[in-house]
Amino acid sequence: MAKNKTAFVCNECGQDFPRWQGQCSACQEWNTISEVRIAAVKSTANSVAGYAGSVGGGSKKLGEVEEFEAEKKLTGIGELDRVLCGGLTTGSVNIISGDPGAGKTTLLSDLIARMSQSMPSLYCTAEESLSQFKNRVNRLKLNYNEDNLYLMAETSVEAIIAELEAKKVKFAVIDSIQAVVSETANGSPGSPSQVKSSAQALTQYCKQNNVTMFLVAHVNKNNETAGPQTLIHIVDCLTHIECNDGQIRTLRANKNRFGDVDTVGIFKMTERGMISVDNPSEIFLSGSTTNSPGAAITCIRKGNRNLLLEIQCLTTETEGEFPQRVCVGLNMNRIKMLTGVLRKHTKTKIYHDTYFNLVGGLKIDESETCIDLALVTALLSSLNDFVVPRTTCIMGELSLNGDVRPIDSGVPRVKEAVQHGFTEVFIPHRNYHKSMEGLGAKIHPIKTIHELLELIN
Repeated sequence: MAKNKTAFVCNECGQDFPRWQGQCSACQEWNTISEVRIAAVKSTANSVAGYAGSVGGGSKKLGEVEEFEAEKKLTGIGELDRVLCGGLTTGSVNIISGDPGAGKTTLLSDLIARMSQSMPSLYCTAEESLSQFKNRVNRLKLNYNEDNLYLMAETSVEAIIAELEAKKVKFAVIDSIQAVVSETANGSPGSPSQVKSSAQALTQYCKQNNVTMFLVAHVNKNNETAGPQTLIHIVDCLTHIECNDGQIRTLRANKNRFGDVDTVGIFKMTERGMISVDNPSEIFLSGSTTNSPGAAITCIRKGNRNLLLEIQCLTTETEGEFPQRVCVGLNMNRIKMLTGVLRKHTKTKIYHDTYFNLVGGLKIDESETCIDLALVTALLSSLNDFVVPRTTCIMGELSLNGDVRPIDSGVPRVKEAVQHGFTEVFIPHRNYHKSMEGLGAKIHPIKTIHELLELIN
């Protein structure tokens, strides 16, 4: 009889070690290594099968391989269909992750209710009771087919697969992959071996029976998908919900075997659930009809989407000994750098408390430098008490020597601004293209910060 083996496995990254140690040398985390006893398991067909089912059969010429076009089905949730590049791929296995309260279960409850109208669907919850799920469905007032929507509270992967087979389910949600266990693996729920074995068994069943599935995944303290990296390689699509300040949620695909990963979906969390925002620019613009100092509008890029965003600045006299600098949704180091550029090249003295805000509660990544000119314009507008017309869009990166550097995707950004009714657009000189002249707006190519100040004053 084979003896049980002992391994020491990191709960964060899945790396194994010959003995226990305080810090994982792979992910640098402390106190994450635990002892796991590995029982001798008989070899089965699934243990040698690939993630997509059986393997083998020798090699084939490329021309001999039968080609199947992936079938996509629209879910009816506009932003989700956008992220999935045209809808949900039949037979795919997808992961959705996010912080607690991000809206994973809310979005999937809406999705499974919609899918139940056309196919047998199963929602397996291992983290809440069936009555809690039903209360959510009633609270969100979701439309579903009672004959096709099945609920199940189960943690055994084998029992879940048996139920999928018995009910001939074609769409399923497992909430969550860290809460279910497989009989073929050792360890507690959420351990690397259990997560890997459970995901592999579910994926093999889906591929062999053309079942579409969503797996809910937890995140670690770095807001990344928890569990072994093998989990990400097993599935077809990896989506993640980012929580911005307020009600805005951003859905992004970090992996997609059936499309690109450049698309971002914008949702708004309301009492009726996750609502698709088909025109996000309306949220990130204040909608004010009055012109007032301290506001400038720019165009940022989220994935392959161009979003118009209003930047607001307020300057007040300093009551204390040192001026205060406060910003919401922006990088403070970049604010300090831009104020330094203004002091150096425009001799602007900023002895005021300065407050920056982004309308709509969006957060800007450090890599998005096209907002530099809009930030500077909003600051000078509030400081010198002049108004930037609300029909003006300003975009461009400001370098330390006062020059305006080019930005990526200049033409699509300008087209987005013109489509929303902006009549004047300030862009870097190197982004200027003759095709912009026929868009119906006045284009101002800018080379230096001095040219911008001359035009807006």
